[in-house]
Amino acid sequence: MRHRNSTAYAFALLCIVGVGPLSGCATAPLMESAALLDHAELKPSDGVLTRTRQKTDKKSLLAVKSVYLAPTTLSRSAISSGLKPEQAALVANAIDRTLCSGLSRRFIVTASEQNADVSVRVVITHLGATNAAVAGTSAVLGIGGRAAGAATGVPIPVPRLPFGLGSLSAEGRASTQIGQQVGALAWARGADFLTTQARASEEGDAYALASAFANDFAYLLVTGNDPIADPSSGIPSLEAAGEYFGADPKQAACARFGKNPGIGGTLGGVVGLPPSWTDKGAGPARPRP
Repeated sequence: MRHRNSTAYAFALLCIVGVGPLSGCATAPLMESAALLDHAELKPSDGVLTRTRQKTDKKSLLAVKSVYLAPTTLSRSAISSGLKPEQAALVANAIDRTLCSGLSRRFIVTASEQNADVSVRVVITHLGATNAAVAGTSAVLGIGGRAAGAATGVPIPVPRLPFGLGSLSAEGRASTQIGQQVGALAWARGADFLTTQARASEEGDAYALASAFANDFAYLLVTGNDPIADPSSGIPSLEAAGEYFGADPKQAACARFGKNPGIGGTLGGVVGLPPSWTDKGAGPARPRP
């Protein structure tokens, strides 16, 4: 689902009015990390479910040939979210892997910061934990609904239980060797009861939203355009499709973030497995800042 279409707006209305006394969408704060962005330069651009503040120097971005991607870090508030370090690390690495793949569409991704025109950094500013028990129940109900639909020939959509949903907020910045900020994105989004698959783990929703953030940030840097306003921003590249089906990353520097979980990851999401069951990440948990 992209950010702006009639179906999305109808769904957003459901999120606003809630389901009975409950809300069908989690909320995510658009938090600021003083260590990363000059927030005075950022302009708001919100979608139906996603809130952002952005800055692009399109002329400078289109002149960039090479980028260095630093591993994603966590702010102190994100560290105190209640997720285990290995769970937070899996979310951070999902951002890195997806972002690196997206940047590979146009840039040379270097292994050294000194050899790059631009350095790209991301900070997770908020992690909203998923209620694993509720998500697990939702996953079981969803499997039952699909089985009943297969038996009767009538599709039976089963939305997940509309509470205990997780969320993610993050900030990304691209800066030149002399510190000029040429692209920046502050991003926040909560899981919803219709489009976010339920996975029985505390990091399940933040993990799913990690790829959404990374795709939006990569699109902003590659094109210089607003990913919220541009409906073509959700179209995957041929490289991303290849990596999904098992190909190695296009750029060697992206291999440090591990392999795309691919079909196994998709099937794991369908049945509600924790992300760690299908995504081996990139190694040990990230050090705390």
